[in-house]
Amino acid sequence: MSEFDRFASSYKSALDRTIAFSGESSEYFAHYKAAYIDRALGRSGSRKILDFGCGVGLLASALAKLRPQDCIHGFDVSADSLGQVEEGLRSRGLFTADLGELDHDYDLIAVSNVMHHLPVAERQGTIQELAARLARNGMLLVIEHNPLNPLTRWIVAHCDFDDDAILLWPSEVKQHFAGAGLTAMRCDYILFFPRMLSRMRGIEPRLTWCPAGAQFALSARKG
Repeated sequence: MSEFDRFASSYKSALDRTIAFSGESSEYFAHYKAAYIDRALGRSGSRKILDFGCGVGLLASALAKLRPQDCIHGFDVSADSLGQVEEGLRSRGLFTADLGELDHDYDLIAVSNVMHHLPVAERQGTIQELAARLARNGMLLVIEHNPLNPLTRWIVAHCDFDDDAILLWPSEVKQHFAGAGLTAMRCDYILFFPRMLSRMRGIEPRLTWCPAGAQFALSARKG
């Protein structure tokens, strides 16, 4: 917790420096993941979403812009990071460092680049806790760094706040999902091309099977 409090005010600038070689900013990656979530949920009706490990609110903010009809909550262990979440977003939903304040009827819980910070012994319990907070047929989505991608490993090795990172393989996430009773698992690889190859990004939806993406998105459902 103290580590992320220490980076709260400089999180975005530190992240932008680390990923600068990609030619994109942290906003691009937040929007990319929000768009992935938007496609997964569909546009019919409003949904209740929890951004677990929301940090300073980059993903939650991108989701709020893309899906203004949804109710968006955020959780993070760093109270200082939550203090950096934009006021307009906090006024629309619950943003808290207290697990006990979270609800049990989320249509989707997104866990983006969080699991690699958790001690291995705590990962199964965390997934079970989150599965219990899903609505029936709710989706748990874990987005993580792909250990097979050498550029991803370089980013993690040079990121100021990834000193504690222990990367996960999709097989580990699937095991945690199964242990929590989640079904209908789907694994997509995402984020293939840097800005210099942006003309090729249109084919990325057809490459989700290919384990060369910078990250993977693994989802499963309750019930």
